[in-house]
Amino acid sequence: PFCPHISVHKTFTAVVTSTFSPSVFTMAPKKGSKTAKKAVPTKAPTKADPLFPSRPRSFNVGGAIRPAGRDLSRFVRWPKYVRIQRQRAVLYQRLKVPPSINQFTKAIGKNEAASVFNLLNKYRPETAAAKKQRIKETAAAVAAGKEAPAKVPHQIKFGLKHITTLIEEKKAQLVLIACDVDPIELVLWLPALCRKMDVPFLIVKDKARLGTLVHQKTAAAVCLTGVNKEDESQLKIFRDLGIEKFNKNNELVRKWGGGIMGLKTQAKLDKRAKAIAAEEAKKAASLRA
Repeated sequence: PFCPHISVHKTFTAVVTSTFSPSVFTMAPKKGSKTAKKAVPTKAPTKADPLFPSRPRSFNVGGAIRPAGRDLSRFVRWPKYVRIQRQRAVLYQRLKVPPSINQFTKAIGKNEAASVFNLLNKYRPETAAAKKQRIKETAAAVAAGKEAPAKVPHQIKFGLKHITTLIEEKKAQLVLIACDVDPIELVLWLPALCRKMDVPFLIVKDKARLGTLVHQKTAAAVCLTGVNKEDESQLKIFRDLGIEKFNKNNELVRKWGGGIMGLKTQAKLDKRAKAIAAEEAKKAASLRA
């Protein structure tokens, strides 16, 4: 009679015998055994192709990534303040600027400015310590009954209110106005006042340079009320320069600034102008015929 238990036992025995037979499993060779190793074939060294030289790359951070000799500054994500100041500069070029503001872009040249500042360096105002010492010496001389020291020599005057008063009283001999005052409204009216009161003025670069003359960080404007005898001829030269270049320069008062378009817009306008010119030429040719 058929017994299922016997058939299952026979099947299991056959599977185990076939799986764990010595032909399937082979032992790994022992260390130090004298078995012959297979010879690995060595490749012959390849000759370098002169057309395509090998360039080893560095795959570290920032290595061998940037193409050599290519300017990628256009694709850099600049900080926000850099983007804003560049956009502001472009906007100032695009917008039309009225003459009263545009005149501040017409500062005197580098050589002229150097000569003016050399003159003004001789008349820098006293420092706080020097003024305190002078007052002390004057008080001591008066107390001792001696003659008081001479008055303060000629000095540069600064401060918008003070300079305005000196211009209105026509005591200012030469006024220097910074070109980069922000907000510009602080000095916007000063050139018009100088023209009205016939006081020569010069627009110079920049407010920090004017500030160093008067021991300040910045100064919007400075002026001279007088100089020593040996510098009078030089002051006259600068006064004449101011009258010629700024006070009586009508073009400076009338000329607008800005309105400079970008390269793409300029190319588009040139293309349009050429198309209009070609059309006009065709019309003229047809009329002649």
